[in-house]
Amino acid sequence: MKYLIVGLGNIGREYEHTRHNIGFDVVMAFVIKHGGQLVSDRYAYVAEIKWKGKIFVCICPTTYMNLSGKAVKYWMDKEKIDLQNMLVVVDDLALPLDKLRLRPGGSDAGHNGLKSIQESLGTSNYPKLRFGIGNNYPKGRQVDFVLGKWNKEEEILVKLKIDKSVEAIENFAAAGITDTMNKINNIVI
Repeated sequence: MKYLIVGLGNIGREYEHTRHNIGFDVVMAFVIKHGGQLVSDRYAYVAEIKWKGKIFVCICPTTYMNLSGKAVKYWMDKEKIDLQNMLVVVDDLALPLDKLRLRPGGSDAGHNGLKSIQESLGTSNYPKLRFGIGNNYPKGRQVDFVLGKWNKEEEILVKLKIDKSVEAIENFAAAGITDTMNKINNIVI
C-alpha cells in the first residue's frame, strides 16, 4: 500500500513555522519521527517513509501555496497513488485552535492551496486533515494573521496538535479514514 501525504505551505524563511505553513510542519514531524529526511525534488521536498508494510511518499510542494495542485498531480501520477490514499494537511481559519478535522472530501473553503489541488485533480473528493488555526485577528488583518508566527501561548497546544496529526496520518493508513475520523474529529486538544 502506498500513500501520498501532502503538507501545504510556502517555501522561504519568512514563511517557516507560520500558521499557513502548518501542513509543512506536520509532514516534517511525521518524516522525522520515522527517521526520514525531506530532499528537494521535482515541485516538492520529498521523503519516502516505510512503516508497518506501507509506503508513504511525503511531499511539501515548492510551487507556493497557490500552485500546490501542480506538485500533487505530478507526485500522484508518478507514484501511481489512488485518490483515497492521499491525505492533505492544511491550515483552517474556520476551526478553533484546539481542533483537528479529518474528512474524506469537501470544498476548498476558500483556501488557495486546496483550490489549486481541486483544479489539478478535477475533484474535491480526497481526504483532508484540517488543522484549526482559529480566527483571532482584527478586521482586515486576516493575511497578517495567517502568515504570522504562533504566539507563545499557542506554541504548546500547536506542538500537541502536530503530534496528534502525526498519529492521525499513521492511523489513516493503518485503520482507515472512518476509524481515524472517529478518533480525532471530536477531541478537544
